[in-house]
Amino acid sequence: MTFSPQLEARFDKLLKSYPPGRQRSAMIPMLMYAQDELGSVTDELVDEVARRVGVTPLQVNEVLSYYSMLHRKPLGKYHVQVCTNISCLLCDGDKLWEHACKKLGIGHKEVTADGQISLEEVECMGACSWAPAIQVNYDFEHFVTPEKLDQILDGLRKKA
Repeated sequence: MTFSPQLEARFDKLLKSYPPGRQRSAMIPMLMYAQDELGSVTDELVDEVARRVGVTPLQVNEVLSYYSMLHRKPLGKYHVQVCTNISCLLCDGDKLWEHACKKLGIGHKEVTADGQISLEEVECMGACSWAPAIQVNYDFEHFVTPEKLDQILDGLRKKA
């Protein structure tokens, strides 16, 4: 499998940062970095990561099925995650989720027709003190209101 030179360098640095026999610890960051470059985790990527860290593809798939931040299907250019766990829920996170679904016309783990925005309802983001919270790609937004969500989503559409 071919990756960009930057990703290859990142993989090399990761694998060298673990002592011999512990390279399997690089599995999750390798999957995340590759997912960012490829758009999703493919069977070919699973095989490649397994080979590089010295485990079976089944072991990589076990990790893949456990972590919700790893995706088998391509995401939108902008991946919007809305927290609906208890702290956000108490601050109308559920209503924020419904608003996002209605505005975008998509549901959980779906992508807009133009491929620009994907949406996911998630458990706790660790931003309970700033509820309700959303995350766009790797950027957090706190104290999100429906109006602020509209501004964020409209801004993403303009960037596209």
